[in-house]
Amino acid sequence: MIGAGVIGSTTAWHLAGLGHQVILIDPILSKPINRSNPISGSQASLGILMGYVFRNSQGRSWQLRKRSMELWPHWITALSTPEQPLSLQTPLIQLARSNAESEKMKKLCSLRTNLGLNFLSSNSDFYPDNSWPSTKYGGLISNKDGRVNPISLLKALQIGLKKRKVKQIKQQVSKLIKRQSITNNQWQIHLDGGETISQDTIIICASIGTNRLIEPLGYSRKITPVLGQVIQLIINNKKDQNWETWPAAISYNGINLIPYGTNQILMGATLEPGLEPDPLQLKTMQMMGNNPPEWIREALIVKQWYGLRGRPVDRGAPILEQLEQGLILASGHYRNGILLAPATAEWVGNQLIQ
Repeated sequence: MIGAGVIGSTTAWHLAGLGHQVILIDPILSKPINRSNPISGSQASLGILMGYVFRNSQGRSWQLRKRSMELWPHWITALSTPEQPLSLQTPLIQLARSNAESEKMKKLCSLRTNLGLNFLSSNSDFYPDNSWPSTKYGGLISNKDGRVNPISLLKALQIGLKKRKVKQIKQQVSKLIKRQSITNNQWQIHLDGGETISQDTIIICASIGTNRLIEPLGYSRKITPVLGQVIQLIINNKKDQNWETWPAAISYNGINLIPYGTNQILMGATLEPGLEPDPLQLKTMQMMGNNPPEWIREALIVKQWYGLRGRPVDRGAPILEQLEQGLILASGHYRNGILLAPATAEWVGNQLIQ
């Protein structure tokens, strides 16, 4: 298993639970799990789970989302420990920006009432002191979608990986080589430290580093980086805000607001090409289309960070593909790595028994 972000870690944990002997390889394993210097999309993520609010009702994307949302409650229970408790925080609310979008949401809610979707009438607002963004057109509430704290999840996965005896190698993979005329251990993994490991199967969860590994083998699956900035705001109110009447997350115009302790809230994330954050993009996000609630306008940034998400070029996300016997890709999940982690792990497990 190459890549120790949320996809690599969850897949390794799942496969070990199925009885496979798993090795997880990534230099990120040597670094602490926090947001002090996030370099991966996983640690920078907000952990939003938008599964049942997905607009399409057929195709691979919908099936992956639906399956992941079915699995997440079971995974939360299995991964949660007294030292690292996990919870699935719900609900999630999406606010409409127009009458047309409102009508689409209303139709979706009527089709998915059994999946926990309900329509919110216009001007719904359950906390007038810190009002929601524009509710003029109403929106939808998804009672089963929401959020998993990504830092807590990654820490719980580390505990789970140790319990399931997954070997972890904190090095960079320099190259992969396929040995000729070999039935078993046909793949060689060369590490930067000079060590070589032979394996029957390699699973690549390396996001934007995927192509570097597979091009020498004659394959190309281009994945481009998309940068996302997140800010942590402290609210300049006289009253303490403990968010008791707020949902786990509110989404408006692609921007997510997440309650984060007393008088604080997370906002994110931007969508930026390249590898360097743009301050203008951050300011534009905070202003929410030049019409933020007054309390957002007056809030102060106390922390900010960014991460890189891998978006496949010329194909849908994610890339789930067996290139040849023993060479599997599970990469390029773009903005949905945490959401799709369970279904991805299950898909990989199924490839190994075919």
